[in-house]
Amino acid sequence: MGTRTTEKQTDDETTVPAQAATETAAIPEATEAEAAGKAAAKADEQADDNAALAAQDEASDLDAGDGTDEPGNGPDTAPVTTSTGIAAGAGAVVAAGLGVASVSGTWLGTTLAERANLMGQIKLQSGKAQAAEQISAVYGASWHTNALVNGFFALLAVIAAAVVLTRSRATWVRAVAWGGLALGALGILISAGMYLDLFGSMPTVPKMPAGGGGGPAAP
Repeated sequence: MGTRTTEKQTDDETTVPAQAATETAAIPEATEAEAAGKAAAKADEQADDNAALAAQDEASDLDAGDGTDEPGNGPDTAPVTTSTGIAAGAGAVVAAGLGVASVSGTWLGTTLAERANLMGQIKLQSGKAQAAEQISAVYGASWHTNALVNGFFALLAVIAAAVVLTRSRATWVRAVAWGGLALGALGILISAGMYLDLFGSMPTVPKMPAGGGGGPAAP
């Protein structure tokens, strides 16, 4: 009886450490599995976050490079837009200046008118001409030459203003261009009236009365 009890106690003591060792070995294995699972889940979450950030950056780059919502966003379109605006403003100012010149007269028109007057005088000195021809050569030629030059400047003003107004421009550019267009149209009307003698007919010499007796009658 005593021997069996001792053997049983010895077996129990041997079994208990074995179980404890087995449980102790199982615990690290479970902990490592949980840690590996958590690490994998964290890596997946980080990969998803990186993918979302990459998609957001790509969308931001596309919006910045599109340039449809806000003009001049792209690095290439800004200089082109600036140069186009400067050219449009310069064209509007040139149109307005040409319009003013066509209405008020130009140095070129005055010079050519004086030249036509001089040529008319030379023509009269080279031979005999009627009074009407003399007036036309001295006065009419210079008047019509000045009208042609002013009309040419007025036509240039209208063309320049029309080119500027073909596209959408800044407010001040369109205002100046419209002013140049109006002045050019007015200059064309004035030049046409001058050339066609609408504002005043050509001077004429009154005819002498028939018989030619201009002196008083003798007593």
